[in-house]
Amino acid sequence: MTSRTLFVVAGGVVGAVTVLAVQWYRRLARLTEVKVTIPQLSELTFAVNNDSRQVAWRMFVETVTRVSTQPLTGDEGVVREALTSMYGLFATARETLAAARPSAPVPGGQTVEYLAITMLNRELRPFLSQWHPRLREFERAHPDSPESDWPDNAACRAELQRVQHAIHDYAIGFARLAGVREPEPLVRHVPLPRTSDDRPPGSTMSTVGNGPAAP
Repeated sequence: MTSRTLFVVAGGVVGAVTVLAVQWYRRLARLTEVKVTIPQLSELTFAVNNDSRQVAWRMFVETVTRVSTQPLTGDEGVVREALTSMYGLFATARETLAAARPSAPVPGGQTVEYLAITMLNRELRPFLSQWHPRLREFERAHPDSPESDWPDNAACRAELQRVQHAIHDYAIGFARLAGVREPEPLVRHVPLPRTSDDRPPGSTMSTVGNGPAAP
C-alpha cells in the first residue's frame, strides 16, 4: 500500500467517524428531559428526542385505541375479543420497539423503551399468560357454550379491569413523552374493580379465591 493510498483510506475512516460523531451529537443535542409519574413506578425522568417522541406517539395511539384502556364492565363485550386485542397491543408494541432506533443513553434518565418494555412485562405478559390458557381450555372443552358459562369469567373481567387501570397511567406517560398536551381527555379512565370491602349492604357478590370481586 502506497503512502497516497494509505492517506486516502485513513481520510475515509476519519470522515466516516466524523459523520457518525456529528449524527450522535445531533441526536444527543436534541434530547430534553420530561418527568413522568407512573404510580407503579413512581416519578421518573426521561430523556427524549424526535425519534423517541415518535415511538412514544405510536405507543400512545396503540394503547388508547384498544380494549387496553376501554372499559369492559359487567356483561358488556366479549372477554375473548379483549384478550385478542391485548395480544395485538403486545405484538405491535414489540414490533414498534424492534423497528425503532435505540434511544441515546443518558446518565440519570430513562428511555421510552424502558417504559414500553416495563408495561409489556409487568402488566400485559402476566395477564395474558394467566388468562388466555384458561379461557382457551374452557372453549375447547365447551365449544358450544356461551362465554358467560365460563366459571372464571367474572374473575378474568375483574383482572382485566385492573390491568386497564394500570395501562391508563402508561398511556398518559407515553402521551407526555410524545409531547401531547392535556392527554387526559383522550384516555378513558378505567376504575379499579371492587373488592369484598367495597360491596354495598346486602350484596351477594362472590369472590374467586383471594382475588377481587366481579365488577
